[in-house]
Amino acid sequence: MCTRSPPEDLLLLRRSSLVTLMSLGCLVGCAHVPDGAPRMAVELPNGAPVTRPAVETASVAQVGAAGALGVKAEAPPPLAFVTPEGSEGLAALLEADPRPMPEEAGVIAAALEAAALLTGSSQGPGGFWDELLPPPSKQARGIVARAAQLVGARRLDRSVPNDCSGLVRLAYLQAGIDLVAHGFLAGENAVTGIFRRAQAAGAVHRLNPRPGDLAFFKETYDRNRDGKRNDGMTHIAVVEAVAPDGTVTFIHRGGKGVARSRMNLAFPTVHRLNSGALLNDFIRPASKGMRAYLAGELFVAFASPGAL
Repeated sequence: MCTRSPPEDLLLLRRSSLVTLMSLGCLVGCAHVPDGAPRMAVELPNGAPVTRPAVETASVAQVGAAGALGVKAEAPPPLAFVTPEGSEGLAALLEADPRPMPEEAGVIAAALEAAALLTGSSQGPGGFWDELLPPPSKQARGIVARAAQLVGARRLDRSVPNDCSGLVRLAYLQAGIDLVAHGFLAGENAVTGIFRRAQAAGAVHRLNPRPGDLAFFKETYDRNRDGKRNDGMTHIAVVEAVAPDGTVTFIHRGGKGVARSRMNLAFPTVHRLNSGALLNDFIRPASKGMRAYLAGELFVAFASPGAL
């Protein structure tokens, strides 16, 4: 009786993994589910379904300011951008790139969790991400390493502003990228200027974040002090890691210094699951007449360093 050699067994294993990933790719490709449609479960070989976890429904309004980080970008260097671009300017920047529907992000997150269960842990050689995506580039690894070095700092290098834009500038300079070399338009803040450059370079996207990506947020504080949510883009961060369930860990300069926070776009309005797992940190504290807001609620877009 003939037996297969180890290389042939390994080849078959890889082929079976590829078939699994192709099937999951079909699920992600058809990710939009109408609101009235029943929720989908992915059947595992042992018969146990993978479903979206139960969530707390009153997670934002009832928590209020508890745990809020108080993100606030300090004044940029003395350049010609003082007036905020406002909600109309932000809409103009984003009109060609509509955000994905939350249901699409939820189906994608479920597919990623199922893939991780079927193909192994996301960590280490042979894990899910190693089969599906290439590892982060040397450039991206350098960006993340520099941002991680600054976690805990309350003051940044004097060559940059001591705010969120200064942090990402220092991290990207590690990779030889000057995020503000293009200059600014009149009335434009640093975050909007960097986003404009990323959009012009074709680097902006809203799904499949990778370590080293920029993450943009809107209205994280009342920049024009009128008590309304009309301040446009006000915050920027560096993506450090992405978990199998889609939870993004990002590094940013907030009100208490450089810190790590989390965001899950499949559940943008959920702070914690019933299991206690943290999905979204607060990045805007409650204020007079306004509740606190989570990272997923104020997310705008990602941008990849490779095109910048």
